[in-house]
Amino acid sequence: MDALVLLGSFMVLILMGMPVAYAMGLSALIGGWYIDIPPDAIMIAIAGGVNKFSLLAIPFFVLAGAIMAEGGMAHRLVAFASVLVGFVRGGLSIVNILASTFFGAISGSSMADTASIGSVLIPEMEKKGYPRDFATAVTISGSVQAILIPPSHNAVIYSLAAGGSVSIAALFLAGVLPGLILGLTLAIMCLFIAKKKDFPKGRVIPMKEALKIVVDALWGLMTIFIILGGILSGVFTATESAAVAVLWAFSVTMFVYRDYKWSELPKLVHRTVKTLAIVMILIGFAASFGYIMTLMQIPQQITELFTSVSNDKYMVLLMINILLLLLGTLMDMAPLILIMTPILLPIVTTLGVDPVHFGMIMMLNLAMGLITPPVGGVLFVGAAVAKLPIETVVKALYPFFLALFAVLMAVTYIPAISLWLPNLLLK
Repeated sequence: MDALVLLGSFMVLILMGMPVAYAMGLSALIGGWYIDIPPDAIMIAIAGGVNKFSLLAIPFFVLAGAIMAEGGMAHRLVAFASVLVGFVRGGLSIVNILASTFFGAISGSSMADTASIGSVLIPEMEKKGYPRDFATAVTISGSVQAILIPPSHNAVIYSLAAGGSVSIAALFLAGVLPGLILGLTLAIMCLFIAKKKDFPKGRVIPMKEALKIVVDALWGLMTIFIILGGILSGVFTATESAAVAVLWAFSVTMFVYRDYKWSELPKLVHRTVKTLAIVMILIGFAASFGYIMTLMQIPQQITELFTSVSNDKYMVLLMINILLLLLGTLMDMAPLILIMTPILLPIVTTLGVDPVHFGMIMMLNLAMGLITPPVGGVLFVGAAVAKLPIETVVKALYPFFLALFAVLMAVTYIPAISLWLPNLLLK
């Protein structure tokens, strides 16, 4: 009955149209009242949820990504990717995916990736003879890499939801191979479609021009090496690397590229703060929701439910995948990570699944929800950038869903894809 009161009130509030963050906070108060927990305890849980040093990584990474996204980085990354792969048949679709790989490793945001890369490449691909819906589908599916490749904001949120027991550095490293495999899988699919539909080849860029493009792009790409290199060398923590990334992004944007006006900076910071306010409210209310769930022993009850169906690790992982794929179509990624991690992590760890490996499974599952209706935020951004109906974009995404699902199965059942790099570099 306790679980019904907490989860039932949460679902009712969601169906009434209340924002997820407020629905979690209010349902936590309702659940606390039902089991006779004073409101003061819930307020302390909310404050404790946001009073964590590791959370500072989120605003810094978001700000660094926003500066690079609006400071001309997207155009330079597209040009750099064109030098590498733009000359093959269907080359612009591969350029799109490769540019998303680079940009995701700077912004850590699928939405920023779709908006920035899409605004450059969707019109360009259409001009070169690609269908607009195909160009949009490539942009949207390619942006999923940003969820996995460091510095992923969602990796920080997962670490927080796991009670801080999972290293952010390990999660960053764990996302590298899955992200690259995802990009490679999408690229192979694009090459196959390009050959089948006879998409055009790009031009071979002359050496002199190519060198200028590469040098121009390297300033921005250095952000990746600063973040990962600093963490792996022990010079600074993941949180400190985020602060350094902001300083580097600001210096490159304002003093090297100089495409961004100083007068626009206050507006950029204002937009970033608004985004972060929403995220921090969500994290605080999720902490109170998780606190009440723990008191009600809901995670233990759900663990018993799963293990009563099967004790086989692979079968349980399949059921969890199906559950997360369904939930991902109905709710946004961050709240689902905060809600489901405390519930599902004890289940998989009792079966011998590494928490870092499970983090990759969860993030890839929920990332697919970002490009799936009815609540796919990245899908809506892509359709808005392309000025296409949602139905048209979803139809073009069908083959890309298959590629994403294949990668999800590989990441789920081959732990080494996620764990090889952390084990190699952190142990």
